[in-house]
Parts: sequence; structure tokens; C-alpha cells
Amino acid sequence: MRVAFASLFCLALAACGTDEPVGSVASSGGAAGASGSGGASGAAGASGAGGAGGAVDPGNATFSVRGSVEQVHVWKAAPATGLELVSESGVVVASGDTDDLGSLVFRKVPPGSGYRVRTASAAERSGPIEVWDLAASERPRSFYESQALSAGSGYLTTRDGTKLAVYVTLPGPIEDGPYPTVVNYSGYDPARPGEPMEGMSGLCGSLPVLCDAPADGSALVAAVMGYATVGVNMRGTGCSGGAYDFFEDLQLTDGYDAIEVVAAQPWVLHGKVGMTGLSYPGISQMFVAKMHPPGLAAITPLSVIGNTFTTLVPGGILNDGFALSWADGVLSKASPYAQGWEQARVDAGDTVCEENQLLHGQKVDILQKAYDNPFYSAEVGDPVNPETFVDRIEVPVFFGSAFQDEQTGPYFFTLLSRFSGADSARFTVYNGVHVDGFAPALLVEWHAFLELFVAQRVPVLPPAVRVLAPALVSKIFGASVPLPPDRFASYATHAEALAAWKAEPRIRVLYENGGGATDPGAPAPTFERSYEQFPPTQTTPRRWYFTEGGILGDTPPAGAAPAVAFTPDLTAADRGILAPGGGIWDPLPAYDWPRPVAGAAAIWETAPLSEELIAFGSASVDLWVRSTHTEADLEVTLSEIRPDGNEMYIQSGWLRASQRALAAGASELWPAHTHLASDVSALVPGEWVEVRVGVPAFAHVLRAGSRLRVTVDAPGESRAEWRFAVADVPASTRHSIGQELARPSSVALSLVGGAAAPTPLPPCPSLRGQPCRAHEAYANTPE
Repeated sequence: MRVAFASLFCLALAACGTDEPVGSVASSGGAAGASGSGGASGAAGASGAGGAGGAVDPGNATFSVRGSVEQVHVWKAAPATGLELVSESGVVVASGDTDDLGSLVFRKVPPGSGYRVRTASAAERSGPIEVWDLAASERPRSFYESQALSAGSGYLTTRDGTKLAVYVTLPGPIEDGPYPTVVNYSGYDPARPGEPMEGMSGLCGSLPVLCDAPADGSALVAAVMGYATVGVNMRGTGCSGGAYDFFEDLQLTDGYDAIEVVAAQPWVLHGKVGMTGLSYPGISQMFVAKMHPPGLAAITPLSVIGNTFTTLVPGGILNDGFALSWADGVLSKASPYAQGWEQARVDAGDTVCEENQLLHGQKVDILQKAYDNPFYSAEVGDPVNPETFVDRIEVPVFFGSAFQDEQTGPYFFTLLSRFSGADSARFTVYNGVHVDGFAPALLVEWHAFLELFVAQRVPVLPPAVRVLAPALVSKIFGASVPLPPDRFASYATHAEALAAWKAEPRIRVLYENGGGATDPGAPAPTFERSYEQFPPTQTTPRRWYFTEGGILGDTPPAGAAPAVAFTPDLTAADRGILAPGGGIWDPLPAYDWPRPVAGAAAIWETAPLSEELIAFGSASVDLWVRSTHTEADLEVTLSEIRPDGNEMYIQSGWLRASQRALAAGASELWPAHTHLASDVSALVPGEWVEVRVGVPAFAHVLRAGSRLRVTVDAPGESRAEWRFAVADVPASTRHSIGQELARPSSVALSLVGGAAAPTPLPPCPSLRGQPCRAHEAYANTPE
């Protein structure tokens, strides 16, 4: 079977899907429950305490059991068998029925020894089982050093005995190593056996990986660059044992174990590995890195979330487009044989893969968890919220994300100031779309980072990469973009190159991505700027006020003025911005960005700007709102009306008005909200209230002569793949926006100043992720 190159870079989807706490093990019910996810096959078995003062009773069970971290796994029982988990003293801790494959997982089991699983009739019972807490589950280094991996398909064993499927590629024979090595870890298919790349067979002699291409795009690129790669399927996916749950404790400990097993291989250079991946395998790196595996050298998360909640429920409004479709896709592919490559492995004699399917039916329903958690809570949200833990990451970090990412979204910006534990970090941000983490402007820097911190040598791209790059970039992006030169090639030693890299600012912004290439829309910026921190120290708020006539003025309104009213178009929530058949990753996508319908929006515009403004950071649209109903789902969109008569999209933000309560960290430029159930406050029909809507960060140049436009309407028709489950309000509902001295609605942008943009106004369209349309005047409707 052959595989087209482009398909290798369609890394499925991004990151989110649930608010399940990582620090606890899910179940419905009390302290211990059955159902959800668990381990499967491998060197499992009962372990733990023996009988009192005598020989250990091994039991007579015909089924298999395994203790784990606050879980007990059962498989190879008869389907629909009633089972009980009993303590050493004989107390029934939990019970449940096996599924169609004869499997069951008990969850939230208190740590301890001497547990047993028995049939409800007590005809069969297992030997004693030990259940650990997270700290007690740690394994000695010898556990990892005893495992051997080689090129091709294989398995590594985690601390609870679960076997995870891996796929290994080496740049040459083992005896020619050691090699710099990277790990890719996700619930997609990174352990799927490699396949030949279409049209590349003539190059396989010099680059054998082209005829053995790993499934993950970042692994393929690293392999071409001379790295060994290891793709690891998360438990409960592909040929890995266990069952799937979104970043539960076992996924984190599995990630730790995978890093340690790989780092212990004799063919790994320096005994440490990096992690690579865009989207889901980018997000997983942050979760693994917070566990501090000693064998981890560095991480490179690309196109990631900032918080599970803000992608799943932006502004308190469920994202029932991409977020739920991603969760559904991952969940469905976590079923037995669901990724499509497992059966071939089993047919070829892989008995481990076959047994590992048995517990896959015990996956946790992350879709239901999304519906069950419409509000944020520390217990549920914090463990899957990178904002709460990236400060504990200590390894070097290379980070890249796009402000208009159609999948993971724009809220990653909340992480830019939070990696305080990583002394070496580089954050590259840009306008663009999900796949732009592989753009040439990032790819060369990504390689340099891996060379400095994983390979530990002076970064110079292999000549073969520069030869292949034009064809590869063209296949990914549909346009030709040259690779930038190697910036560190002139340094004589690794130490000198590393010192030069560390001396550079942490924040790198690529402005006007899509406007800097020969082909409009190809991923290249017109210019870039660097800043020591986020927000930059030179950030200055710039505020405009909503005034009569749809004008954004420099000063607050002087007196009374009629409010502006609109009737929200609830059907917009189910519409995106792409024409049928349009591809968001195309250089110039077939956008269909609808203009606001009369009476369905409220719009204000500045006068033509007298000077250029460079914005980098978030914005706050501070509205005075009243409604005829108790709820208002609001979307605010910033756009630029250019001197050439076109209007270009910049960024949008969302908020359910009843969730307007501000969090302790709210600022003038970012109105962070609590989204706590206890803070929900319905609107009182006819009464005014202040509602601050945050616009996630962006980087945009407003040149002299342009005008800033602010549109307030119902959510929808603003993103390619996001959709919104808006509140069901009567068709007669009207929302009003104040624009008078007593109720001064306004917008504040983050301006960074500095030297003027060195390039002229880019074509419209050209900027990636930013649709363009001819500007049309809009008349607001008075209340």
C-alpha cells in the first residue's frame, strides 16, 4: 500500500474534547465505579498482598485482571458477566457487568493491597490485586532499561503492565548510532506501520525513510532531517492496550514511561529524547513534560490549545462544530480495530494487538463529559487546563501557534507568559491556520531548536532537506516558499550557537503571514518582530468609544444618545466562512464571509487612521447591554477597512452574557471570565448591564488611512470549522448596545508601537486565516 504525501500532514484534528479531570479517574458514582477506560493485554496479572499469614491464594478466575493507578482492569471474561471488586476484608467496593468483549474497568479505586475480583455468584475469583496512587506507581530505572526497541513495529510496557504500540524509524543501522531521537505521542495513529511515499521511490536509497514513512507529519520531517523517530499510540487506541480517556492520569504516566523506555535505548544519542507534533501530539507534549521524565530533553508543541474549556466552550458557548466533532472522531477511533490498521497487524500474527483490543470498549465517553460540564470547575477543568501547569515544565520549549487556527482556536495566547519554569523557550506566533506550524519560517527554526537541545550540535539543515523542501512545501501548502537560511551555521561550536540562541528574545511574531511570498497566500510573513515577554513591556492600550452614527470616537460620548438594537440571527451559529468545496489550508481559500444582514448586527468604525498602528495582543470590547430576554450570546469581530476599499478580518471573541463575571486575573486588555456555575447571572429584561467580551490575541498592522471596524452580532459566520450551540431565545429577542455618556461602550486594543512596518499594504486577499471582502457601509438600527 502506498500513501500520498499530503495525507501524512493531515494530522486529523486538534485538541480538545472534554473537561475530564486528569488527576482523578472517571466513573459515574461513588468512590469506585465500573466503566470507562483501562488497560489491556501484556505482562499483566494479579499482584499485591497475599493471604493472612499463609500462602497466597491465586484464585480460580478464568478471566485476566490487573491493578493500576486507582483502577482495576478485567478482560477475557464472558460477556455480560456480573463482577464485584472486593477489598482485602471482603467488602464489595464496586460492581458492574462486562461488555460485549468480556471486559470491565473499575475506577476511582482507593489505593491498597489485597483487592480481588469475583463473579457475582462468587464461583470465580481472582488472586490478590494491588492498586497504587500516582506517587507509589513509580518504577526504577531498571524497569525501563530492561526493554528493547528496534526499527519497525513493537511494544513498550508501562508501569501497570499495559503494552503500548510503537513504530520506530532509524536513519541507519543500529550499529551506526546513536542517533538524535524524537517521540510522537497521541491518540491518532503514530504507531501505524510506515508506508512508502508516493513518487519518492527513487530517493529511498539515500533517504530510506521515504519508503518507510511514519504516520505523523512531524516524525516524517524529523526522520528526513536525520533523526530516529518513535511513534507511540496512547492507551486504548490502535494496537495499544487499555482504553481511551482524555488525559487521565494513566495517559500522563504512560507518556512518562514511553519517554523513559525510548531514552534508555542504546541507539539514542545522549540518552535523552525530544518530543514533536502538531495539534493533538503537540498538546500531549505539555502534559507529559509536566511529569518531568528524566529522559526528556525538549518539547516542540505546535498548533495547540491554551485551555480545554476555552476551545470546547469559548466564552461559555459550546463549540459544537470542531470541538465536538474532534471528540467524536477520536472516541470512535478508540473502539476495537477502529483506526483501520489494527486488523492487518493481527492478520500478520500480532497477538498482542489482538488481545489489546479487548479493553477498548471500556473507553470513556468524552462527548458526554463535554455535555455534562457546561461550566468551569477547578476539580474538572484544572487538570486538563495547560494554563494551570505549564509553569511546572522545565525542559526547553519551542512553541508555535496561529491566531486564526480553525481547529484549536486562538486561546493559546494565555500560555505565552506562563512557561516560567522553562529557562530556554521560544514562542513563534502568527496569523494563519492549523497546518502553518509546518511553514518554512517555523520549520528551519524548529530544526535549529532540536539540533541545539536534542542533537546538541551546530544547526545546519542537511542538504537533502533543502533539495526536497520545495516539493514537500508545495504539496503541503499548494505554493512554493523557499526555506530560510541556517542562522547558526557560522558558529564554530555547539556552545557558541546555543549561547547565541539563548540571547534572543522569547517571543517571535510573524506579521502578515501570507503576504510575504511571491504567491499571495503562501505561508511567509512580510516582516517579523521579537519581544522579550508577553505582553511586551511596550504594550499600550488604545481605546475607542461607540458613538452615534456608527462612529468609533477617541473620547467618550458627551451626553445622551439612543441605543443601537439588533435581532440576533441564531441560524448563523451553524454557518462557517468557507464556500462549498473550499479548503482552509489553500493559499487563497474559497472564503464565503457573509456581510452582516440589516438589523442583525451593530457596527462601529473609526475615521481613517492618521498614523500606522501595530497591534499585538488581546482586545476587550466593553459593552453596555440590555435585552428583551434573559440571555444574550454575543460575538464581536474586529476587522480592517483598508484604503483600497476592502475589509479584512482580524479576530473574533465570544461571550454568553450570563457568564460575564470577571476572574481575578481580568485586565483592561483581557476580560478573563470565571465561567463558574456559581457566578452565572441571567440578564434582567430591560435592564442595562456591562458585558466585557474578550477578543483573543492577534497581530495586525493597521496602516494609515485604514479604519478599524467592530461588529457585534450573534455567534457564527466567523470561523471555518467552529460552530456554536447558542441559547434558544425567542425570534422576537432584541439586544441593545449603549452608546452614551451613562453607558459608554468601547473597545481597547493592545498596541506595541516600534518602527513602522517595512512593507506596503499586502494584497487583499493574501493574509492566512484572514478573509477579505469588499467593504459595504452599514446602518445601525436605533433602539
